[in-house]
Amino acid sequence: MARLNWGMIGGGEGSQIGPAHRIGAGLDGHFTLAAGAFDVDPERGVAFAGQLGVSKDRAYGNWRAMLEGEAGRADRVDLVTVATPNATHYEITKAFLENGFNVLCEKPMTMTVAEAEDIVETAEKSGCICAVNYGYSGYPMVRHMRAMVAGGELGQVRLIKAEFAHGFHANAADADNPRIRWRYDPQQIGPSAQFADCGIHALHMASFVAGQEAEMLSADFVSCIASRTLEDDAMVSFRMSDGAVLRLWTSSVAVGRMHGLTLQVFGEKGGVSWEQEHPNQLYWTPVDGRTQIIERGAPDLSPEAQRASRVTIGHAEGMPLAFANIYADLAEVIAAAKEGRAPDPAATHYPTALDGLRSMAAISAAVESASGNGAWIDARPPSLRS
Repeated sequence: MARLNWGMIGGGEGSQIGPAHRIGAGLDGHFTLAAGAFDVDPERGVAFAGQLGVSKDRAYGNWRAMLEGEAGRADRVDLVTVATPNATHYEITKAFLENGFNVLCEKPMTMTVAEAEDIVETAEKSGCICAVNYGYSGYPMVRHMRAMVAGGELGQVRLIKAEFAHGFHANAADADNPRIRWRYDPQQIGPSAQFADCGIHALHMASFVAGQEAEMLSADFVSCIASRTLEDDAMVSFRMSDGAVLRLWTSSVAVGRMHGLTLQVFGEKGGVSWEQEHPNQLYWTPVDGRTQIIERGAPDLSPEAQRASRVTIGHAEGMPLAFANIYADLAEVIAAAKEGRAPDPAATHYPTALDGLRSMAAISAAVESASGNGAWIDARPPSLRS
């Protein structure tokens, strides 16, 4: 595969998510970091671009300059990653799609359902890829869980339990810390905090693995730290599209929990369980059988898991490698389009703008449900309601 040009907006020096994207995009050698607008401060962003080896003529002071500069180049970037604050995702993503660029946007894709509907429509009209970085779906054993469900090994899925709970915002003394405060500011993050930040990762993973989408939900939001306008803990129940029930808990005040992303799927023939902090093992229990540990890297895994495994069995894989699988998928699909061939089917499972739209609809419905004492609300986007 010929190397593709890649550009990044946001994710500058000191960014929490920027390094994971750069490691993931560069791991397989498919992408060259060719352009970027890395910081809200133009001088700081240009300086950081130089540290990353971006040429001076493609180190931009802001995303608008990058759009103008790249649009006129024969060697323009093949993919743009948007890793800026939530409130800017919609404007930047839409502008690049309208100008014919493929985009990978950090989650949440937008701030409102209407914006998300517009992004889906814009991507369809442009013919460009709009992917959303639900990066945890890149883990090999998550993809193997998906293959097990799709292959009927669990039978009909009855119940899903998903958690994404940590305790890093539990100290009330940190309420005014700017690195934390913005996460509970409706002007910067929208109408939901913890569910929009972490809960939708758990929701996407449940849908990705089980092959079912959220149809109805009932939510309970609480602010355990009273000074917060938005929730720091949420419990949400879902009715899924093929009859399964999803129970989802997300929290930022669960002291003692670290990352806390876990998924359990229970079907009529058995159940599987996975934890992001122990990503190499999948626990499989058939009905009336013994619990088995399925190891990442084993020779009899699904093609999806084999394709996503990066190091030999027994060695740990982590989040940047999961991100790398998303980038590898996008590289394959972009390269196939440029070369006029069909992409590897295993590379077509990356999260799309439609996934981003479903997440925004779930956030909107959960906010409405929580304000209505847990009333059951239609969780589907308006465009997908029958």
